Formats: sequence, structure tokens, C-alpha cells
Amino acid sequence: MSMKVSIVIPVYNKAEYISKCLDSILLQDFDGFEIIIVDDGSTDDSGRICDEKAEQDARIRVVHTENSGVTSARRTGVEQASGEYIMFVDADDELLPHAISTLYQAIVDNGADEVIGTYQDQHGNDYDSGWRGFIPCEPLIRNLLSIRNTFCVLWGIMFRKELLDGCLNAPREIVEREDSLMQIKCLMKKPQVLFIADPVYLYYEGVPNKRIEDLEWIRIYDNELRQTLEPQWELYKSAFVGHQIKVYEKFIDKRQFHVFNEYYRPLRKHLTSDIPLMDRITIMLPPRLGYYPIHYYKMLLKWKQSITRK
Repeated sequence: MSMKVSIVIPVYNKAEYISKCLDSILLQDFDGFEIIIVDDGSTDDSGRICDEKAEQDARIRVVHTENSGVTSARRTGVEQASGEYIMFVDADDELLPHAISTLYQAIVDNGADEVIGTYQDQHGNDYDSGWRGFIPCEPLIRNLLSIRNTFCVLWGIMFRKELLDGCLNAPREIVEREDSLMQIKCLMKKPQVLFIADPVYLYYEGVPNKRIEDLEWIRIYDNELRQTLEPQWELYKSAFVGHQIKVYEKFIDKRQFHVFNEYYRPLRKHLTSDIPLMDRITIMLPPRLGYYPIHYYKMLLKWKQSITRK
């Protein structure tokens, strides 16, 4: 039987979660898939648990590597994959029932390069961008640059394997929003992207994350993103500035005021009318003063989201 779908799972110190993740995949109603686990130098029992699972089920393969970061782990998984299509699952999440069959049928029936489903969290909340059918790449790239995350970025998606060529080469220093960067690299190829309404992924909200943003890797990220957008720079340059302002606002919300003079002050020279007014105001205010509208606006958004989900 030919291999149709390869599911790549990067694992780093997820012993508490990985068994449930794998069980949710092994119970899928789909024939012709494999699971490629890349143990990225875990120091807990993750590697042992994955090896035991592989001994119990021939559909699982485990690759042990030195710790090289999540993007490298995903790249290794794709290189090892023999399926025509690729899915990514995080080790602390799960696939919902029928996820593989639903995405596979949609990508085959419609000749898409990637199919994007909807997802749920462990509290029963649904996350749906509202997009349906084939969506042009430009609004998707703009959505990712704005850090809105209104659709599945990397998980909850089935990719045609060839689309991923050259998209998993981000520097290992990039430890946050690496999934958005990878998706933007894919979208810059102008693939056929299909959105469906079906929930396919269970995302565990609030799982501990020790990753801390700092200016060193933000500079690396911005440089990589700038190079990625270069072929259509005139189209996306304002959105790129808007992206930088959004990241700046996250720093200021954490009272890391030093970043303004160390990196973000030049953004004042690149403001255009298509950047939202609130973002233009916050970058023009002194950082300590800008904290207040940024902080209370974020609090208001969280409150509105909690009301909407009740």
C-alpha cells in the first residue's frame, strides 16, 4: 500500500503529553499514513515513550537528534517522510476524529496545495476564520503579518509535500512564530489554498512555554521575514512595518521599554496611512506612556474574547 500521508511530530520534553497525542492519531479512520517523530534531544522520558510506542505500532518511526530547534526537527521529519502529503502535529496537542480522512479527501478532490481546517481547544471553544473555499495568498500573508492568527498556521493543515521545499530553513534562533514564517514562505509560492469548515485539531491552550522573546532573535526573525517578502516587497512593506509594531507592542506590554531605543525607534520614519491608527499612535508615544493604551487595549480584547466564547 502506497503511503499517502506523513504526520510529522517534533518532540522536545513532552513526556506528559506525547502518549495522548499519538493515540489520537493512531485511532484515525484512515489507511495509508505514517507518523514521523523527531525527538529533538529531549532530556525527559519523551524519547523512551516514543520508542515504546514505535515498538507497538509499525506506523510510527522515531528519529533521535541533537537539540537543534523545532524548525530543524520539522525539516528532518519531512526529509524522512514518504507520504505524498504532510501534516504537522505538536506533541502537546491532538487530532480530532476523522481529521486525516477529512483533510485528505478535500485536498485530493479539489487539487489543492494545502487544505486548512478549523480547530478547538480543550475547553470546547471553536476557532474558525470564517474563510471557505480557495482563498488568495495575499490576505493570508497580511493576516499572518498582523499576528492575528485567525486560522490554523501550521497544524490543522495538510500540505502537498513539494510545497514545503525550501520553507523549513529558518535559523534555529527563531523560537517563536516560526510556524507563521514557514507558512509565509509557502504562501509566497502562490499555492492553491483551500479552507474547509471541519474541525480537525485539538489545541491545548495554556501549556507551559519557556520561550522568551529577546531582541537578538527578533532581529534574526525580521531579517529572515524581510528576505522572504523581498520578491513582493512593495506589496508587503507596510504590512511588514505593521508586524514590527505589533511585536514592539508585546515588548512594551511587558514593560521592556529599552527596546524602543535599541531597535524600534526607526519605525517612526516608515509609518503610512494603511497602518492602523492605534498602532501609529503607540509607536509615536514615549514607550512608558505608550504602555497604557497598549496594555488596556489588550485587556479589552481578552475580555471581549472571553464573552464571545461563553
